[in-house]
Order: sequence, then C-alpha cells, then structure tokens
Amino acid sequence: MGPQIADAGVIQIAPKLCRVAKARPLDTIPPQGGLYTARMPTEATSNRKKKGMTYADAGVDIDAGDRLVDLIKPAVRRTHGQRVMGQHGAFAAMFRLDFNEAIFQRNYKDPVLVACTDGVGTKVKLAAELGVINTVGIDCVAMNVNDLIVQGAEPLFFLDYLGLHTQEPETTAQIVEGVARGCEIAGCALIGGECAEMPDIYAEGDFDIAGFSVGVVELHRAIDPLHAQAGDVLIGLPSSGVHSNGFSLVRKIISKRRLKLDREHAELDGESLGSLLLEPTRIYAQPIVKLLRHYRVKKVVSAMAHITGGGLPGNLPRMLPPKLDAVVDTRTWDIPPIFDFLQKMGGVETEEMYRVFNMGIGYVLAIRPSFADSVIRQLKKSGESARVIGHLTKGSGKIKMKGL
Repeated sequence: MGPQIADAGVIQIAPKLCRVAKARPLDTIPPQGGLYTARMPTEATSNRKKKGMTYADAGVDIDAGDRLVDLIKPAVRRTHGQRVMGQHGAFAAMFRLDFNEAIFQRNYKDPVLVACTDGVGTKVKLAAELGVINTVGIDCVAMNVNDLIVQGAEPLFFLDYLGLHTQEPETTAQIVEGVARGCEIAGCALIGGECAEMPDIYAEGDFDIAGFSVGVVELHRAIDPLHAQAGDVLIGLPSSGVHSNGFSLVRKIISKRRLKLDREHAELDGESLGSLLLEPTRIYAQPIVKLLRHYRVKKVVSAMAHITGGGLPGNLPRMLPPKLDAVVDTRTWDIPPIFDFLQKMGGVETEEMYRVFNMGIGYVLAIRPSFADSVIRQLKKSGESARVIGHLTKGSGKIKMKGL
C-alpha cells in the first residue's frame, strides 16, 4: 500500500519567523534511512459563504492546515518503506514488524519494542530569532533515536508534535521537512504527527517541537549496562557542537554579553555564532546499528550513553553498574571552539561546562578491551572519528574526569 499522510492538526509560524528565513539546504545534511492529518476541504466547506463567527476568527485556520498537509506529503513519503501501511487520512498509522518479500525480509524471533520521547528545548528560540527553522526537526529526531539506540534497538518509526502561535503553511513545512530529513538520516519512517495552532498558548513567533520514536531489538541482543566490566574501554564519538542541550545557559550568555548571532568571530574559525549554535544534533543511529549487526555472535558492546543534558558526568553513570567507575581523559579529544567561546563569554567554570554541555563528545560506547581496535575500525568505515577516551574500573558508580 502507498504511504499516507494523516492528521496534522493545524500549525503556523508567525510573521516574525518568516522574516529572515535563511534556511539551510537539507540536502547538505549527509544521509545516514504517515500519518499527518488535517480536515480535508469539501465542496460544502470550501464554497460556503462565511456566516457568523468562525474557527479562523478564534485564531485557527483549517484551510491553512490542509495546505500544509499537501506541502509536506513528498517529504514524509520519502521516509516510507514497504512496512508502512494504511490509507490517506487514517486516524492512526500502521507499521509491519515482520516482513517477507523477495527484495526485503525482516523477521524477529523474540522482539522487544523500545520507545522514547524528547524535544529540542529552548534551541527553538534561537531558531525562531534567526528564522532558520528547517533543521530543528533533525534535532528532534536525533534527541529521540540517539536515546533509542543506547538499548541496542534499530529505529523503526517516528512521530512528531508541533505547537505554534499561528499557521503559515510554507514556513511550517520547513520544520516538518527537517523532521523527515532526520528520519532519513536515522533510517526510520515518519508515520505521523500533530500540528497544533494555539495562539492563546504560544506568543507570536514562538513554537515548540517534540517527538516520539519506536525501535526494536531482539531480546538476547538488548544492551544491558549491568554487563559492563572493569577494564572495558570507553570510545567516544564526536558531537557537531552544542547539539540540543544547555541552551538556557547559552541564551543567558548571549543576553548578558549582548552577542550578535549573525556576527562572525575569529575565535570560531570565522563562523557566525548563530550558525554554529544551530548546527543540527548528530544522529548516530546508522553507524551504531551497523556496528551491532557486524558483531552478531559476540557481545562486544557492554553499554552505551547518549551525551545530552548533564554532559559526560551526568550521563555516563546511566551506563554503569553500581560497582564500577568511569575514568575519562579529557585530553584525548579536541574541544570544539564553540565551547571555549561560550566559556570565555560567560565566565563559566570548567567543571560547570562539563556538567552542562557535551564538550565535543556526543556518544560513548563501553567496549570489551580486546575488541576496541576492531570497533574503532568499523566505526571509521561508517565515517565516524571514533577514539578511546577512557576506561571502566572498579569503584562505586563515580565519574572521574582527568585533565580538567
């Protein structure tokens, strides 16, 4: 069956958002992989003369929602494979777990579904201010699927939620197209979403985005941090920058120092502050899924962590058994210039920087020591600049940061 677009509610971005709109071409984001609904216009509704108060008078434009659905269909459909089922305008999407076809087969013996939900946070405030809104959808997908793969799961599908002040279909479509691009990078299907136009909730120019992701893993292949052992090697994968955490502090620094987002800085290699802050969160799904498939027999990966809010000290404990410590050598990777810039501009202590930001490491794997070199080679084949950043040792669940 063909893919479908179902209920997308109604959304819009205020004129303030539409003003700047130097959208980053989504085809410049390297690749790595529905159900939107709105009321469909009928002859009775589209030709009816206005009588009395309407929904549009209350700030919700149904016709604009319908136009949005038409605009985003191509982007959503690009994420669909043969496992996506259903019909256009359905109330819910369907996805086949097992699939048997000559060109594609996927059958599970003891599947476990893995689910998570997350948002982008106040990074959307900067995106709205700059008018660059076509990459926050990538951030939203990343924040979800990067959590999902920590359990060893392969992302299957994604649904998003957008809440906005008012609806401008062409502008709003940029956000959804970013979500679709994120799903393509992650290798999952965008099968549904809700777009809510709520002028009484959101101020003019404001919007928010969140998502929900589902993946699957065979029970015997699920990653259990309790299997981590002393001596396991910690391998770090680089971030693309700030990602989607710590933006309340970022915005405080910008406000306090009255920094211009469009100004280029020598300390930032000639880049503007705004462009670096809006760099999309990296999606690690494809490299990690490929790595786990490569070692189908042996349990090479003991545990993993997505480095989000709380940085390395706040997220590594989530991958540790109670009687192990993680030792991280901060001298083993180069700190991206954006973090030095923010620390200098805000007068932030080094320890606080590591408690808030990823500081250049977006994802960490604990690997059996005899396989460390092999894992790094496999990750590099997927384009990752993987490196050893530490190890696990006997202890009590503490994180020891060397080199600060």
